[in-house]
Amino acid sequence: MLRTLFGLGPKVDIGRLIADGATLVDVRTASEYAGGHPSGSLNIPLDKLEQQLHRVPKDRPVITCCASGMRSRAAADILRDHGYTAYNGGAWMKLQAIRAR
Repeated sequence: MLRTLFGLGPKVDIGRLIADGATLVDVRTASEYAGGHPSGSLNIPLDKLEQQLHRVPKDRPVITCCASGMRSRAAADILRDHGYTAYNGGAWMKLQAIRAR
């Protein structure tokens, strides 16, 4: 009830989405990305996301990530506004750990 009230929606199994082939988009800067990132992720900085939507496949879910989850939340909102099925994956290190399982 509270999740819905605050616009958080139902809990999503990010690990299952990753296992099923979701696209990972890391929205940190190129220099942050160079310091480490989830394997197989696309790097599209948040401030360039709308100009580079063509790089993001629309035929499968998209999981966004960043350093802490703030930028990735904004990115997921932008993607949903453009018709994508998008989820905020939060911190990239969390997604990397999920992929390693």
